[in-house]
Amino acid sequence: NAALAHYSPSNGSSRKLSVDEMYLADTGGQYLDGTTDITRTVHWGTPTPLQKEAYTRVLMGNIDLSRLVFPPNTAGRAIESFARRPLWDVGLNYGHGTGHGIGNFLSVHEWPVGFQSNNVPLTAGMFTSIEPGYYQDGEFGIRIEDIALVVEAQTKKPFLTFEVVSLVPYDRNLIDISLLNPEQVRYLNTYYESIRARVGPELQRQQLQEEYDWLQRSTEP
Repeated sequence: NAALAHYSPSNGSSRKLSVDEMYLADTGGQYLDGTTDITRTVHWGTPTPLQKEAYTRVLMGNIDLSRLVFPPNTAGRAIESFARRPLWDVGLNYGHGTGHGIGNFLSVHEWPVGFQSNNVPLTAGMFTSIEPGYYQDGEFGIRIEDIALVVEAQTKKPFLTFEVVSLVPYDRNLIDISLLNPEQVRYLNTYYESIRARVGPELQRQQLQEEYDWLQRSTEP
C-alpha cells in the first residue's frame, strides 16, 4: 500500500504486516504548542539491495537539503533539487512535492510555504516539511519526512539554513553507510546526539525504560 504516495485504507485493501516487507508510517498530531508531520520507513527483516539503496538515497537527499546554506529570499523551488540529486544520480525520482508549510495548530499542509513553483521565498521563522521519497509500483514505498525551521546560518553575511525539529531516528537496517559521504555521516551523528539529549531524559522521566533502550540503540554513532 505504501507504493502509493498518498494511500487511504479501505476494507478491500487492508492486509497483514510481515517482517519481510517495508513499512511506511506517515504520522502526525495537533497539539496546543504545535503540529507534527513525521514519516519514517522501516524494514524489520532483510531488505533487498534495491530497497536499501533507494532508502539510503532518499535519506541522503533529506540530509543534503536539511543542511543546505542558502541566500535570503531564496524560493523553495530553487533548492528542492538538492533533495532529488542522490536519486537522480542513478535514474530514480519521486512524483510529489519535496515539502510544504506546517500550520501552528492549523492546516498540516499550509500555504504559501514550500518548495513548489508558486510558493513564497523562504525566510527565517518559517516551518516546512522536507520529505523526499521513492515508490516502486506494486512493491514498496519510501518516504523520510521531517519538519524543519528556517533559521539564520552561522555565516559572515546573513544567509539561511534549516534546523530539523523532528526528533525520530532513521531505520539503521535500511542505511547503506558506504553510500554516505563524511559530511552526511557527521550530520547524522550530530542529529542523533540531539535526539538523545532532548528525548532521552523525557523517556527516563516517564520511566519508559524499553523505549529509552530502543532510543539508545537507534542513535548509536
